[in-house]
Amino acid sequence: MRADHAAVRSARAFLITAVSRLSIDALTSARARREAYPGPWLPEPVATAELGPAETAELDDTLAYATLHLMERLSPPERAVVVLREAFAMPYDEIAGIVGASGEACRQMQHRATSKLGEGRRDGARPDAAAHRVLLERFLAAARAGDLEGLTAMLRADVVAYNDGGGKARAARRPILGRENVVAFVLGLLSRYGLGQVSFVEINGQVGVETVMDDATSVFAVDMRDGRIASIYAVLNPDKLTRVAPRP
Repeated sequence: MRADHAAVRSARAFLITAVSRLSIDALTSARARREAYPGPWLPEPVATAELGPAETAELDDTLAYATLHLMERLSPPERAVVVLREAFAMPYDEIAGIVGASGEACRQMQHRATSKLGEGRRDGARPDAAAHRVLLERFLAAARAGDLEGLTAMLRADVVAYNDGGGKARAARRPILGRENVVAFVLGLLSRYGLGQVSFVEINGQVGVETVMDDATSVFAVDMRDGRIASIYAVLNPDKLTRVAPRP
């Protein structure tokens, strides 16, 4: 807003450059804060229902919660290159001027970042939106009923559950690894606290779940592969739920 608007030849290019540089600065400072963060750090879930099907389809993999979680492994410049290249299809010479590196260096950053993301992606195809919701509904029904066999059948053997309470909500301080441990954790949690009021919400282009219990809100999303749940992401830190529309 403080820029000389008369000197801006292209509003789009100016805004992409400004926002990208501000984001790189924010990510750099956030890394230092995360070193002292209590428990797993998860990205903020964002409600995307208002974007419309055309926009969410175009950015589906870039927006997906599992992808954002994997992108936390990248350095801030690598992350900027990936977003500008994959989400905005910008040529490397334009990206170079934004991140302060040569076009060839940006190409190498993209290659390294893609390799890092590929190492974290699990084998198997993701379901379509309808199948994703059906499996999520079955998961909730089995959890409510305490159905041990049903829950076990819906989880991959190497499933991981992440819980982000940020020290402001009760949550597991370490990722929960493996099908048996995740099932025991979910059933133990529900037997002690229940599930509360449940609503389906569109989170980062995919169906997620919002729960409300005693005025405390949490949101969880899942990553599914080959018809089974590969990862569970539960965000309980209220500071990270400001971009999820409150339920009626």
